[in-house]
Amino acid sequence: MTDELRHVQALIVVDMQTAFVSGSEAVPAAAGLLTAVRDLMRRAREAGALVVQLQNDGLPGTADEPHTPGWELFLPVTEGDGQHVIRKDTDDGFHQTGLSSLLANYGVRHLAVCGVMSEMCVTATARSALNLGYHVVLPHDGHATYDIPAVEGLADAVPHAMASRVAEWALGDEIDIIAHAADVQFQASGAAEQAHIHSVPLEQHDL
Repeated sequence: MTDELRHVQALIVVDMQTAFVSGSEAVPAAAGLLTAVRDLMRRAREAGALVVQLQNDGLPGTADEPHTPGWELFLPVTEGDGQHVIRKDTDDGFHQTGLSSLLANYGVRHLAVCGVMSEMCVTATARSALNLGYHVVLPHDGHATYDIPAVEGLADAVPHAMASRVAEWALGDEIDIIAHAADVQFQASGAAEQAHIHSVPLEQHDL
């Protein structure tokens, strides 16, 4: 990939919720993932790129059931940082949410995706972005998942790193996969100045 193609106008942070990246039930690569995502978010904000956190509304009794401790964003949005939070109740961050409209309002055509889980919400959101005509960058160390347990008589266990790599591969040739999140470059979104004036800090887009 050329350096030019690594430049994006938005960062989509998928489901970095407390249940998935902290405590004993966190994804195995949580520590490294948090380092990568924090750096991506910091550099995106500094460049004037759009930062969107997706927050999954799980079913009752699940780790990400709304308004439970595990559902909360682990990397919280703070007043004045210009982030947007979009809640969703399916794997795809575009499905029946305001994400597509938000990206259009900011003039975004190039974006990066990071977060959890690699084979579920990360790839579902990335695939929809590709189908909608966005240029999508997916840093390999910017997404993670759990080990896939063995099923007797069917398959051996699949290590989490392999599951993440297979998820990338399944997205096909249109996506730009890079090894390191540190190589993603950000630029201001096309409508960054106007959006900064008119948007409300801590804007949250509910279903």
